[in-house]
Amino acid sequence: QVQLVASGGGSVQAGGSLRLSCIASGTIASFEVMGWYRQDEGKRHELVAEMNSRGIADYGDFVKGRFTISRDNAKNSVYLEMNNLKPEDTSTYYCNARERLANFWGQGIQVTVSS
Repeated sequence: QVQLVASGGGSVQAGGSLRLSCIASGTIASFEVMGWYRQDEGKRHELVAEMNSRGIADYGDFVKGRFTISRDNAKNSVYLEMNNLKPEDTSTYYCNARERLANFWGQGIQVTVSS
């Protein structure tokens, strides 16, 4: 009964910062990969940032070094520090966790950035 509970997000002005958090429950071992995707209306999920269990991170090109992902394996959680936010970052963000035979999603978190 794996469940991902995400929190954070909100409305900010351009140049501001937000921090997204995601905590996984119902599992003991850490996931192979945990990260964040976003989805705009009419679009597929797009990679924002993810990190494997060894601490290797992968970022979407549009992040341009502005976001930082981190994990806390003891708490089975993943975080996304979003800095210098732009209106183009406005989207719904989803926490994702993957293992060899499973893929899980958290609820959507709305991020709105105004000019």
